[in-house]
Amino acid sequence: MDKSYADKVGHALEDLGIASSRIAARGLPLRVEATNLVSAGEDMLGRERFLTPETAAAWEKMRAAAEAEGVMLLLVSAFRSLDYQVGIFKRKLEKGQTIDQILNVNLPPGYSEHHTGRAIDIATPGAPPLTEEFDQTLAFRWLQTHAQKWHFKMTYPRGNPHGVIYEPWHWVHDESHK
Repeated sequence: MDKSYADKVGHALEDLGIASSRIAARGLPLRVEATNLVSAGEDMLGRERFLTPETAAAWEKMRAAAEAEGVMLLLVSAFRSLDYQVGIFKRKLEKGQTIDQILNVNLPPGYSEHHTGRAIDIATPGAPPLTEEFDQTLAFRWLQTHAQKWHFKMTYPRGNPHGVIYEPWHWVHDESHK
């Protein structure tokens, strides 16, 4: 890992007031930003999103397979840079949230799976995005049954060891299956 990246993460955490001991206690691995990204198409708000080439291809195949079975999978988010993650924290702090409140929902800059370009947040029509209600949808049930075929897995189930809230919408692609 590039020392300058680790230093940049350290400075970002310091600026936000996030102690490294809090990260160590959660057992979070440092995530290096992906540099080889391709378009994964538009998200549900019409913004172009990016993923690693292999993840983008797997996402498209999985999305198309779901659609062929009458299940709509919508992209909410994909790659997020370290700076973008810092911005999320700053916006939430400006709205009066505490670091503790933010860390219950968002991983700190440098530790988000979205930095890898392999993580996606998924929604479906008729269910509010980024809420637990997603686990009551046909889309979620379809993902539970089929996502592994394209090497996607839900990484933040209830009671996960990293102290992240239950995120049935968050799926990461495992590129080590080659």
